[in-house]
Amino acid sequence: MSLPTPQHPSEPRPTRLKLAIGGLVLGTALGATATALAQSDSYPDKPVEFIVPWSPGGGSDTLMRVISNHAEEYLGQPMPVINMPGVSGTTGLQELAKRDPDGYTVGQIHEGLLVANHTQLTQLNWDDFTPVAAMTASPQYLTVNADSPWQTFGEFVDYAKDNPGEIRVGVTLGGIPHVHAAMMEDAENLSFRYVGFEGTGSRIRALVGGHIDAAIGDIASSGEFVKNGDLRFLAVGSTERQEESPDVPTFQELGYDSLSLNIVRGLIAPKGTPEDRVAVLADAMRELSGDEQFIQAVHNAGAQVHFEGPEAFADYLETTDKTIERLSGKLAK
Repeated sequence: MSLPTPQHPSEPRPTRLKLAIGGLVLGTALGATATALAQSDSYPDKPVEFIVPWSPGGGSDTLMRVISNHAEEYLGQPMPVINMPGVSGTTGLQELAKRDPDGYTVGQIHEGLLVANHTQLTQLNWDDFTPVAAMTASPQYLTVNADSPWQTFGEFVDYAKDNPGEIRVGVTLGGIPHVHAAMMEDAENLSFRYVGFEGTGSRIRALVGGHIDAAIGDIASSGEFVKNGDLRFLAVGSTERQEESPDVPTFQELGYDSLSLNIVRGLIAPKGTPEDRVAVLADAMRELSGDEQFIQAVHNAGAQVHFEGPEAFADYLETTDKTIERLSGKLAK
């Protein structure tokens, strides 16, 4: 008579113990991961400071306060403006560069920083920061006195070619308007005589008074003078004609694809800010850009909403930086 075969457990006890311990470790790890994700998902859990490197009341300050006033609904936290003016907008950006890259400080940038870099005013440039989003664009116009003989941009160019160095163009020397005028010089191999002014308002008043022949203006600074018949817009640097000036052609319509004359203002963060936090900020700005009250407020401030996410904004800044670098020799004259 044969004895029955002994029945053994399918798993030895030590193996079951190891699995139990492993499960405990895995559960602890998953719990820690869940906690970290929950902490990440809570961003932002306090206000995000918004450094505007210009004085209160200017174009950048006005538009950035429009963003600040509407941001909390989409970001979940206030975004208070901190004005830090000085040295053509570079003082505040130097402070921004020192801040912790934790997503709780952002700053405002436009093409002025690129100009300041290539005219040796600062070592900082756009790529010393993390682009978050472009938010507004202010199309710039070639503006002349209404008593001038030029009715079109073509007539202006022909005169400039026949009379090199004669047309007096008002700009902020070494600033964005100077870049825009230099772009026109470069496009048609022209030569202007530059007259420097501290701000847009002073050069437009000089143009109205006949002290200069042309200037770079915009709707906010020049629109009323155009309506009153004191000034004339010859062309605009946007990609499409503007609602406020439907009879003014774009430079692109006139065959100048390279003449994109805008002041694009946007948000940047300290270098090294985590991508997920940049994404939260950018998503909030994208949603804000579709808010009708925000759109109208930007319009009332003389600009238009122009949203670009982190990658597109970085591409714009890189392309514009190359243009300014190429023209930097003209800016030093």
